[in-house]
Amino acid sequence: MSVISHITLGANDLERAGRFYDEVLGALGFARLPKPPGKPPAYENGGMPTIYLYTPEDGRPATWGNGTHVAFVAPTRTAVHRFHAAALRLGGSCAGAPGPRPHYGEDYYAAYVRDPDGNKLQAVCYAPEA
Repeated sequence: MSVISHITLGANDLERAGRFYDEVLGALGFARLPKPPGKPPAYENGGMPTIYLYTPEDGRPATWGNGTHVAFVAPTRTAVHRFHAAALRLGGSCAGAPGPRPHYGEDYYAAYVRDPDGNKLQAVCYAPEA
């Protein structure tokens, strides 16, 4: 069981964010949860944590946290590449190309991106190269 219930990311355009996360998180096995019309997107990959996208309650623009990112486990190195490629194709930016990160561990393979609102995301695979 996960000790994290959910993660909420701020978005300024929920429709754009939904298109981005449908494919980017889809590359890691997440699916959008069925929600009533008008409700913000939410994603799971078989259980918690749930990823929610919301516009800020205070009405100010969504911004990213400097020094903050969310890391998602990727089942394979290929999934890391799909995550990264989808993010770039859908308006995200590269914050670290797919590749080994030996300073984090022998089999640590990751990619970093920023979504269109600037939230930093990571896909990491801990499996050794096949």
